[in-house]
Amino acid sequence: MHIAISRFSLSLLFKTTMAVLWFTPLTLLLLLSLSSAVHSCSPSDLAALLDFKSALHESHDGIFKSWTGADCCNNWRGISCDRNSRRVAEISLRAGPVYTTFEKPYRPEYISGYISPQICKLTYLSSLIITDWQGISGEIPPCISSLSFLRIIDLTGNRISGTLPADIGKLLHLTLLSAADNLIAGEIPVTLTRLTSLMHLDLRNNKISGPIPLNVGQLQMLSRALLSGNQISGPIPASICHIYRLVDLDLSNNHLSGPIPEDLGRMAVLSTLKLDSNRLSGSIPASLLGSGISELNLSHNMLEGTIPDAFGGSCYFTLLDLSYNNLKGPIPKSMSSASYIGYVDFSHNHLCGPIPSAYGNTDASSFAYNDCLCGKPLKAC
Repeated sequence: MHIAISRFSLSLLFKTTMAVLWFTPLTLLLLLSLSSAVHSCSPSDLAALLDFKSALHESHDGIFKSWTGADCCNNWRGISCDRNSRRVAEISLRAGPVYTTFEKPYRPEYISGYISPQICKLTYLSSLIITDWQGISGEIPPCISSLSFLRIIDLTGNRISGTLPADIGKLLHLTLLSAADNLIAGEIPVTLTRLTSLMHLDLRNNKISGPIPLNVGQLQMLSRALLSGNQISGPIPASICHIYRLVDLDLSNNHLSGPIPEDLGRMAVLSTLKLDSNRLSGSIPASLLGSGISELNLSHNMLEGTIPDAFGGSCYFTLLDLSYNNLKGPIPKSMSSASYIGYVDFSHNHLCGPIPSAYGNTDASSFAYNDCLCGKPLKAC
């Protein structure tokens, strides 16, 4: 038995040795190349990234210093690939912190240039994050709408101009769209309302004009809509009240006009509502003051009528600002029954009558410049 096993082992060893010797040096080189290719990134992705890089410029060696070699999936800073396909799935280029010196602000890494349309050749891209460089200009490549796997677009804090891509509604998997603090102009594309997976929309501090799309209520997954600091005009669409997941709505510092939709105060989870510095008119919906909103700013508008007597024990305002309007009449007595009201400002209106005693320790400036308010912290009635 022992002899049989030994002969079998010798035979197997001989066959294995002959098989190895059969491979020529060229065959072994091809096998090694194939093995290496399995663990490299796609040649088309590599070429697209290098073209993308060529449109951007660093002030000194930084992020792009690591972009060397043929494998863009390995140790290329800011680049991540899908494990299975080895295709580029994420570009994440975030600026470092700004340090202030006696001469000027200093950023350890500084990138300028523009976003090359070659980025659209990264057909498996799911996340594009290029934030806070303040030197990246140019437009958002319109072809970005062809990247069907995109879930995240974050271009905050640059100098990007032009308009939002007209076909952005093709990105059906998009969950986050942020282009805040740029120079983007034009209108909000109507196709944006097709982004039914969108949860976070941030277009603050741009030059966007025109109306909010009437069917914005189709964005049923949206939890944050931040559009302040633009030139958006027209009414607040009633359909916005149908976004039942909406927590934060900031439309401040625009040119919005017309009334405030009554149903805003009936939204289930709305916590922050900022409509200040617009041209809104009409009366304050009573629903807003009896809602679950904790931060309500309606200041610097053209609101008229009286403050609704709709406060109750469930009201909890960390901020309630109704200043700089045309409100008249008394401050409602029910305001004293609110569970909590932190910062309050009713100044620069036409209010008259006694201030509820619960607000006697509030700063006098919160009630100043009205017709005839009296009582603490103002003069006695």
